[in-house]
Amino acid sequence: MAEPEVTEPEVMEPEVAEPVMTGPAAAEPEVLRPAVTGPGSLSVETWVERLGGPDGPERYRRYTLGTLAAFAAAEVALWAFWIKTSDAGTLGSALVAAVGAAHVGAHLLLSRAALRRYLGAGPRPVGLVALYVVATVAMAVVGCALLAAGRIGGRDLVTYLVWLMMFYAGPPMLALPTRTGVVLVGAVPAVALGAAVASGLSGELLAFAVGGTLFMVPFMATGMRVTGWSVRLIEELARARATQARLAVAEERLRFGRDLHDVLGRNLAVVALKSELAVQLARRGREEAVAQMEEVQHIAQESQREIRAVVRGYRTADLLTELAGARSVLEAAGIDCRIENGPAARLPAHTQAALGWVVREGTTNILRHAQGASRCEVSARATVSGWVALVMENDGAGTAPRPGTSTGTGTGSGLPGLRERLAEVDGTLTTEPRPGGIFRLTARIPWETAE
Repeated sequence: MAEPEVTEPEVMEPEVAEPVMTGPAAAEPEVLRPAVTGPGSLSVETWVERLGGPDGPERYRRYTLGTLAAFAAAEVALWAFWIKTSDAGTLGSALVAAVGAAHVGAHLLLSRAALRRYLGAGPRPVGLVALYVVATVAMAVVGCALLAAGRIGGRDLVTYLVWLMMFYAGPPMLALPTRTGVVLVGAVPAVALGAAVASGLSGELLAFAVGGTLFMVPFMATGMRVTGWSVRLIEELARARATQARLAVAEERLRFGRDLHDVLGRNLAVVALKSELAVQLARRGREEAVAQMEEVQHIAQESQREIRAVVRGYRTADLLTELAGARSVLEAAGIDCRIENGPAARLPAHTQAALGWVVREGTTNILRHAQGASRCEVSARATVSGWVALVMENDGAGTAPRPGTSTGTGTGSGLPGLRERLAEVDGTLTTEPRPGGIFRLTARIPWETAE
């Protein structure tokens, strides 16, 4: 049987970006180049991208750590405000400042270590928990001692204790098991309020201190626990998405193998039987051998049509599947591949198919031509100007192509073929060599078309 012809996409050498559109929409997507809102200014999106990194679990974790750091900074500001507005005197203010600085440092260290522990990325920070509890108790003792010595008034101690317990409540809930954390978070405020009563706090002011503590401590403890849970949930969802992509690739391979077996298995068996019968008839000089060989020819032609249909179905690109396949192939070739699929799962089938071909062609380009590439980054995002943009970057633009490769430009293959496919969905394709040996391939499709 004649083997069906399956044209492999040919790849062009990195080429200078050609203007494929005119007007404002032809500009590079906002996700690729900082949007300038004024002389020397950058857009909010650009700063978010620079500070947080690419979209995904890692950015969310960085933002969470940034929030914990901001919370510690807020504690510094509140203690500075308390020192300025209270009548603790020079010695009292110095004591509060010294113990407060130790408490803030322990707070920041424990928050980061507790989050890592909650996410399963580090040991349980028992030593930091003990240090944090000691710093909190010491600070409460300083406040109560100032009240007992008449250095501050009852109102000052109320705000002092409520703020202290508010900041204290969060980190132990992440660092310790739930029951242990609840006991420890509840025990320290109870001891602090008992010391306040012993130092002379009573009446309405004591009621305010108890009420504020009863409200703020559970609130902050729950908030910190929910923060850690949300980070862990985001990372679990990212792992589940990666697993789903791998399963999609495996399922497609199984489908292709099954279809090949179903299409070729029966036909090849019939061809073998008909050929054997024709040989026997030919040896006997029977004219029926010609009819048998004609049937063999017909079956072979039908098999060709069926195998082409199978290949066309297999080569209908799916973006998520192609992204997973690209990562697998590139990492097998020793190229670190980082993928950000953004809105890929929400795109319609025809848009995913067009962008899937871009991923496939770009991957082939890297394997054939970027011989010295060590990394590749692929991102699919919706831009603020109304486009869905897929960008592939690798650091092998300055290397020579592998021996035996070609840069065919025939219709239906290589970059011209990609432009034709994208044109069907009103999309564009540009290529751009960048400084540092970077090669960028950018495909854009209008969001209205994508929907």
